Amino acid sequence: MKILFISRCPPYPLHLGDRLILYHLAEELEARRHRLDLLAFYDRPTDLVEQRHYDHRFQHVELIPEPRRSLWSYVQRTLLPGRRFPRRAEQSWSPAMWQAIQARLDAEHYDVVHLFGGVQVYEYAHALRGLPALITPYESYSLYLRRLVDMERRGTARRTLTKIVLQLQLHLARRFETFMFALYRRVVVVSERDRDELLDLNPALPVEVIPNGVDTVYFRRARAGRRARALLFVGNYEYAPNVDAALRLAREILPQVQKRIPDVKLWLVGNAPPPELLALAGESVKVTGRVPDVRPYLARATAFVCPLRLGAGIKNKLLEALAVGCPVVATPLSVDGIAVRDGDSALVADGDALVDAIVRLVDDAELVRRLADNGRALIESQYSWNHVAEMYEDVYAAVSRNV
Repeated sequence: MKILFISRCPPYPLHLGDRLILYHLAEELEARRHRLDLLAFYDRPTDLVEQRHYDHRFQHVELIPEPRRSLWSYVQRTLLPGRRFPRRAEQSWSPAMWQAIQARLDAEHYDVVHLFGGVQVYEYAHALRGLPALITPYESYSLYLRRLVDMERRGTARRTLTKIVLQLQLHLARRFETFMFALYRRVVVVSERDRDELLDLNPALPVEVIPNGVDTVYFRRARAGRRARALLFVGNYEYAPNVDAALRLAREILPQVQKRIPDVKLWLVGNAPPPELLALAGESVKVTGRVPDVRPYLARATAFVCPLRLGAGIKNKLLEALAVGCPVVATPLSVDGIAVRDGDSALVADGDALVDAIVRLVDDAELVRRLADNGRALIESQYSWNHVAEMYEDVYAAVSRNV
């Protein structure tokens, strides 16, 4: 097939999770002899330089500056149905992207167009000239915001004005997700919870679930001995839910674990830790910042602890931990979209039960072994990029036949 990708971001660097799926899917599809072109927005100065890491996967690559979108323009599209799907370049948020799409369609015949992203790319449905098209928004933004609003309702730390703003954002997101995918033949999300949220907003949507994958060769099963009493959390700390989880782990969960296991340590690994996270570094807490290779940490930690209480979609960090055989202790939200079984391939708990699960795991070598074995087996059977590419090929075939 000849496939045109239109993406909200480039497929690199891979520590930014929304870029990872595009990179690996292109790698798999190109190996299967599909021909690929890419049009993508960019918003980082280094994006243009980093094109060298992936342009060999595509016959044509074009990066376009991310446009500004005003709040008023969002409101207009919710209130005025005629403005929701532009029909000319000048009506769109990015006339440059519209014109790039038209130029590609003039130059090539495509069997399928695959859009990656939500509000950033949905508006180009009419620019595609009726070609078979699917869109992968990764997750439901409404689900993400609803969870954030629910947490704010339970707490008192934020000001009333902040809570009102969140409510308005949620209302706007829900309005958009009722209509913005309606013109596409398939909508692909990465977890059942995201699918359910979109179907609740628009029951007529043709939604399918295809998870993210993990590079099972790069993230191979670790054989080195694990360091006793070392807990690990990995995240990109430019993403607010990861900051919330790391702070919760260091301030609330670790002290409770240390009351029962005094010498337990915590490693917080990942890109762009904010000042409040760096301030926690000390004898018991190590904050590394971004590291060139996360695998040595996954190979040595006793457990990967993921106490997320915000977010949506699938968590790549958990797929990587399971692939390496690092035992996982996680909140239910953390394992959305991942078919772990509590006590078999991960320990799933929250609150006091999460602390109990960590303590139980640290002192149980047999449990560590079982979780490591079964976690790796789960990844190999359901979450390899080869498996993900096969699922997308099935969707491409169905979309191209309009079935």
